Amino acid sequence: MAENKSTRRGFLELVLGGGILATLGAVFYPVIKYIIPPQAVEANLSQLKLHFKREDIEADPKKAKYFKYGRHLGIIFVTETGALRALSATCTHLDCTVQHRPDLGIIWCSCHNGKYSHDGKNISGPPPKPLTQYVVKEADGTILVSRSEA
Repeated sequence: MAENKSTRRGFLELVLGGGILATLGAVFYPVIKYIIPPQAVEANLSQLKLHFKREDIEADPKKAKYFKYGRHLGIIFVTETGALRALSATCTHLDCTVQHRPDLGIIWCSCHNGKYSHDGKNISGPPPKPLTQYVVKEADGTILVSRSEA
């Protein structure tokens, strides 16, 4: 009879210990997964076909449209000379979204009054680096954007 009690006790300790371990795992696993985020995988884009045409950009009051190039936001706009130009739409200072200001002839960041030329070069304000330029090609009304000439 003494053997029977120790076997029951051992079984109950095993079940209780397993339950405690499972509870701790259920609590700490999500916390650890939250602290250590997964690696973000980005598609390697060589070229992007935009879903709008030049007429759509010219019809916009700001003469600009935003687009996503992978995980990055870009802006495409019409310059005073009528050329299409595409730049990164993320300010190099604090990652704010920049705006095309055709009335001033600049790309403007409203966060800290950063100003860029239509080439993406920083003119004034706190931005430390120029905006990334994209290559724009127009063929049969379709606008294609790529990171660099390939």
